[in-house]
Amino acid sequence: MQYLFFLFLYPIIWLISKIPMRILHVISSIIFVFVYYIFSYRKKLVLDNLKLAFPDKKLKEILRIRKEFFKHFSDLFIETLKAISISEKEILRRYKYSNPELVNKYINQGRSIALVSAHQANWEWSVNSPLVLKTCVNGAYTKIGNRFFNKTVKASRERFGFKCYESTKTVKAIYSDFKNKIQGAYLLISDQSPQVEHTLYWKEFFGVKVPFHVGAETLSKKFNLVVINCATKRVKRGFYETTFELIAEHPNEFENYKITDKYISLTEQLVREQPEFYLWSHKRFKHKDKYEIWEKNKKVKLKNKVVK
Repeated sequence: MQYLFFLFLYPIIWLISKIPMRILHVISSIIFVFVYYIFSYRKKLVLDNLKLAFPDKKLKEILRIRKEFFKHFSDLFIETLKAISISEKEILRRYKYSNPELVNKYINQGRSIALVSAHQANWEWSVNSPLVLKTCVNGAYTKIGNRFFNKTVKASRERFGFKCYESTKTVKAIYSDFKNKIQGAYLLISDQSPQVEHTLYWKEFFGVKVPFHVGAETLSKKFNLVVINCATKRVKRGFYETTFELIAEHPNEFENYKITDKYISLTEQLVREQPEFYLWSHKRFKHKDKYEIWEKNKKVKLKNKVVK
């Protein structure tokens, strides 16, 4: 059944990906009308997120940001489909890097890199990074239930030399490279909300205390990875630019969570500059009222551990 579904749908997706970008953006505008006005997809969730993040903004401005977000959200869907067949020349024209020399400097020194990023602008097209960075670039992805589409998505992301592995195998993949002395860069999108029971660190994000993944910091200290932030902005419709910024050259010189703090600060700054291009449709603040419960449970676990 999975194969039949794939056989039916994939040719349609591939044909769509071959359509010129200017026409795809017209299709995106039509999709926006359906998503925003007819189906009202997650409009309340986005509104609630924006109200929490920008309590000082007037409702009129928040509603404007929400509408612009859904326009971009539709563009992102179309641009993700375009990635299946986009040429090397076109993706380099549309998705640029302002200072790849920062990353390449450390690569030339023989260092491996942790590239930390967020769900801002178009993170899907960052798979073109091996075209400008002088090393293998690796990234995690969430496995798709349909194994045929999963294989297709993985192949699409690896077209320009990017190497994908399942998110649950991130640590194993980096450890394997470290053990075999294989240099590389690891793209870690770190703004997702972890499960509360697996949370190690909470920090204010737009004034709201939420849990954060600390995997990038932990891995950088374990494997001595240079930590570099990737700040991606939308230049205009269908065009993006990423700027790299050093967070930690020697991660083990930083106190616990200071690297994570810097990443959070840079991410919030980036989102404030272009709030309409952040992924507000996911539940960024879903654990906002659970910090006290988490802290209480942590103390209980610590007490039980001491007793034992």
